[in-house]
Amino acid sequence: MYDKIEEAKNYITDQGGFECKQAVVLGTGLGNLSDQIQIQTAIQYADIPHFPTSTVESHKGQLLFGTLDGVPIIVLAGRFHYYEGYSMKELTFPIRVLKFLGVDIVYMSNVSGSVNPNFKPGTVVLVKDHINTHPENPLRGFNDERLGPRFPDMLHTYDATIREAVMAIAQAKKIDLHEGVYLSLQGPNLETPAEYHYYHTIGADLIGMSTVPEVIVARHSGMRVCVLSIVSNLCYPISAITETTIEEVIAIANKAEPKLTTIVRQLVQDFQ
Repeated sequence: MYDKIEEAKNYITDQGGFECKQAVVLGTGLGNLSDQIQIQTAIQYADIPHFPTSTVESHKGQLLFGTLDGVPIIVLAGRFHYYEGYSMKELTFPIRVLKFLGVDIVYMSNVSGSVNPNFKPGTVVLVKDHINTHPENPLRGFNDERLGPRFPDMLHTYDATIREAVMAIAQAKKIDLHEGVYLSLQGPNLETPAEYHYYHTIGADLIGMSTVPEVIVARHSGMRVCVLSIVSNLCYPISAITETTIEEVIAIANKAEPKLTTIVRQLVQDFQ
């Protein structure tokens, strides 16, 4: 793994990529942030050694280097999911590479279903904790101490200082923001009403099919993490559930996206 990360990093820097402190993972819900970046170098995922390639229609599949309002930034324009067929080590490999490129803070976005009846579609939620239900852990197997400890502690996974900054930004910008617990599933099917009820019962506010594997690896690597989610559909109470299409999810995410963009742009300034 270590040698593969080094090979990917060396290729990226040979192509004009550079080291910097902050990175953004653009999932559905923040994909258009790349339009706000003054791009200096764009590298296709398919060209980077050992990188997976995204199969999700709304993800661009590029590693971007540039500035956001004058601050250097690295952007993963598109992420990877367990349901695409990748192993956990494969889908989290780009997070490892970010660490080798000097990244200390990583911001992630996603869209999610809400099993909290108070979180309606279009709501922006700051993730404060997670529940992992994936059948495979990205840290399973041999642990290379050069990458992180064998048993990383997850108590302070979602950086408290950054979360406080997010809440202050939302208040200043008059953005309705909530905090919640994100539960990650393997997908790709949506859940049954009985499953939605169960996830609500065990303490989840949001459910989705991404993010947590990347968060685990980021923490294993010693990075600070911030995750923002856009609620795409209401999944609880059961009487509120309706059939959901990917087109509807993307439409709701696009409508709420300016709120996330505003928050992330200010965060990048605050933590440069």
